[in-house]
Amino acid sequence: MTVAHPPTQSPKPRAATKTYRIAVIPGDGTGPEVIREGQKVLEAMARRGTFRLEWRPYDVGGARYLSTGETLPDAVLKELREVNAIYLGAIGHPDVKPGILEQGILLKLRFELDQYINLRPVKLYPGAWTPLRDKGPEHIDFVVVRENTEGLYAGVGGFLRRGTLEEVALQTSVNTRHGVERCIRYAFDYAHRRGKRKKLTFCGKTNVLTFAHDLWQRVFTEVGKEFPDVQTDYTHVDACCMWMIKNPEWFDVIVTDNMFGDIITDLGAMIQGGMGIAAGGNINPQGVSMFEPIGGSAPKYTGKQAINPLAAICAGGMMLDQLGEHEAAATLERAVISVTQQLKSLAAGQMGYSTSQVGDLVVAAIPRNV
Repeated sequence: MTVAHPPTQSPKPRAATKTYRIAVIPGDGTGPEVIREGQKVLEAMARRGTFRLEWRPYDVGGARYLSTGETLPDAVLKELREVNAIYLGAIGHPDVKPGILEQGILLKLRFELDQYINLRPVKLYPGAWTPLRDKGPEHIDFVVVRENTEGLYAGVGGFLRRGTLEEVALQTSVNTRHGVERCIRYAFDYAHRRGKRKKLTFCGKTNVLTFAHDLWQRVFTEVGKEFPDVQTDYTHVDACCMWMIKNPEWFDVIVTDNMFGDIITDLGAMIQGGMGIAAGGNINPQGVSMFEPIGGSAPKYTGKQAINPLAAICAGGMMLDQLGEHEAAATLERAVISVTQQLKSLAAGQMGYSTSQVGDLVVAAIPRNV
């Protein structure tokens, strides 16, 4: 006898325990396209019933600047101070002179919201191509902690006799004990909590930057005494670039200043599969943090549904983790890993799927219930 069982019903989701206010800045070019997919995935995570997301969109970017002459109005900045996190697409418009949007929006957000850590995971997912021969996911899995509000990006400097043959241009790297120590302390704590090799490498140039990086080295040594379980190491930045190519498995967590961090994280993006997967966070551990794909606005691909949204989706995962939704962040990452193994390539226009289809694949890979 065949017994007919009633259709299985999915259990009702648990009541959401917390609502997060998320400011959304889609930005320019393909930014809105990838952020749309990121929101789609994050909403799928929220439907599992452990939290809710309240989206607050903001029209900030190159198009607004061209229309109004405004970059980041004070009224908008005031509102951004009150959200739980910021989800950023990309800032950059071909009709806006370089530097205006970067300084008026990106750097202003980092400085005004004191997002003093730039956090950049460099992780090769299964199925993703890397230009490094004989290296796989087991070799490429480290994190760069970059100081984010000082250094050469502080904007201290100026011109003397500009436009003449005797012109002098000065750009000063600002390194305060306060700024250096809080960055290094964050990196030690991160290496401790990450639970991998518990190794922290300071990347600098102590043989040439004998003032700034002497301060970094002294603070690194002093703070390290408070973390006896974290192994410490040092590398010059040029050597760091070489070892990231030859032996990326040597690294666990790297801490470095603003300029060097800007450079080595782009190298990291390439060895983990390219800009299609590279995500980053601008972190204020006690305040409002901002999360973004690091690949830029890619205006030539606007409207073509060709850009890989996984970097934006991974940035959303980082946001969940920073908000304390660690299980959700881990679930989202597992969904992304399942998708990287289905794509032909992570590069723009070579994925085998459109931007929205990749987002759909990630959503489909997310378990519906906790």
